[in-house]
Parts: sequence; structure tokens; C-alpha cells
Amino acid sequence: MILIAFNKPFNVLSQFRTYENTQSLAEFISNKSLRVAGRLDKDSEGLLLLTDNGALNHRITDPVHKLPKSYWVQVEGEPDMAALQALGQGVRLKDGMTKPARVSLITPPDVWPRDPPIRYRKQVTTSWLNITIEEGRNRQIRRMTSRVGHPTLRLIRYRIGPWYLNTLQPGQSELRDIPAQIRAALKSISNKATL
Repeated sequence: MILIAFNKPFNVLSQFRTYENTQSLAEFISNKSLRVAGRLDKDSEGLLLLTDNGALNHRITDPVHKLPKSYWVQVEGEPDMAALQALGQGVRLKDGMTKPARVSLITPPDVWPRDPPIRYRKQVTTSWLNITIEEGRNRQIRRMTSRVGHPTLRLIRYRIGPWYLNTLQPGQSELRDIPAQIRAALKSISNKATL
């Protein structure tokens, strides 16, 4: 059972298939037997997990297991307490109310420069948020921040459950350990399936 952590750069697809004028995982990861456990949009950056094990992939991605996913989010403007509370309590989107999230205003994280850089406007300030969610709707964080009046400019996922980005730089990957409790849960499922 293999688990790889990869720091997905901006503008790279979270898949191995390549389309014209786009980069994909195929340019960074040679083992094509791996599958992505939880995608990131092309314009998002940060932690992707890849595994060759279907049960582990399911364990990571299925909302039933409630693995928290944490993001550093650069937004337009300076969210006030009402905006932060709304994000934390849940925001009504077109596909329904989001579940509560953990949200805090943070100092800018020490991260790599984005290529290309975000578009800065002198008259509009930006802020950084730390947002943790336990669901994963399509472009959820971007839709949430936009709904409270603070569009996302940059989105970096730095954590999925017990796995963190750590010091991985964009385009880098490394083998990661699978915690004993997750291995035990997978073994239990495997034993039940063979009965």
C-alpha cells in the first residue's frame, strides 16, 4: 500500500490525463498506478494525496470519515467578525447550506511565490484565512468566501486528516506513512469482505 504526498502547483490538473496547453500530474509523478484521493481545482495549490489502494482512497475521500481538510486562503478585503462567523456557522450556497467550518484570520503564511502572481490592486487590501472543512463540495471554499463578500485570490491546501504539506515545495512529492489506526480500520474492512 503506497501513499504519496504531492504539492500541486498552480495551473496543474489533478489527474494524469493531459489536455492541450495544460500541465497534469503525468509531468510530475511517474507511477501511473496511483489514484488521486481528493482533487484540487486547477487554480488551487497544495497537498494532494495519491495511493494505489482503493480502500485507502475511499477512506480519505468519503465524507463519512470526516477527515478535516485545512486551507490557507488569501481573500480580497478584510473580513469582519460577521463574515468570519458566517463562514464558521455555514453559508447557504446554490447546492445548500455548508456544514460548520473552523475559520480564523491569520498572518500571511510563509509560502512560495505563486507563478503567475495573483493580481494585486492598490486600492483593495487582501487578508489570509485559515479554513478547515469536513466536506468537499466543488469549489466550496471559493464559493463560501465569495458568498460573504471576500472572493478567494489564492487557495493552498496544507492538511488532509493526519497528513500535512510540511516542507514540500511545488512539484515535489514524497512517500508518507499511513497511521496505525487507519491501517487497522482498512484491515478490519478487508477481513469483513473476505468472510
